Amino acid sequence: QDYTWEDHGYSLINRLYPDVGQLLDEKFQVVYNLTYNTIAMHCGVDTSMLRRAIWNYVHCVFGIRYDDYDYGEVNQLLERNLKIYIKTVACYPEKTTKQIYTQFWRHFKHSEKVLPCPFPSWQGVWGCWPRALTLLLPQVHINLLLLEARMQAALLYALRAVTRYMT
Repeated sequence: QDYTWEDHGYSLINRLYPDVGQLLDEKFQVVYNLTYNTIAMHCGVDTSMLRRAIWNYVHCVFGIRYDDYDYGEVNQLLERNLKIYIKTVACYPEKTTKQIYTQFWRHFKHSEKVLPCPFPSWQGVWGCWPRALTLLLPQVHINLLLLEARMQAALLYALRAVTRYMT
């Protein structure tokens, strides 16, 4: 049976610690919805499926699966090396190496993986420009996604244990 943040975790944590649920939920939503609709040099890309696949893959790694999600999407969107990177950072961060980092999205140049549009004046050259000058790297965004998903998974386990204790 699904024990989700939206249906169970949020309400329980708000009952135990008023306003904390709202703060955590806002934090999860900000990271989950963070996008510039850009992948490498391609602009105007809907990245919601990729973000959802990363989030759900992290939950899956921690044993949380959702009946209403097609996990085939994870295999279609996340190449093997990206899954290795995600699992390593989420489960064994001390084992993360430069080699693991460089192995995913190998067909991207490092400069493409790092900064999509370095300066506003380059908008015409690059063909796109995020809302504001940003140093948010795709890897940083992936790390934010996977670490927040990991935090949510840990909270779900803890809150489920509290729920079982209370009933």
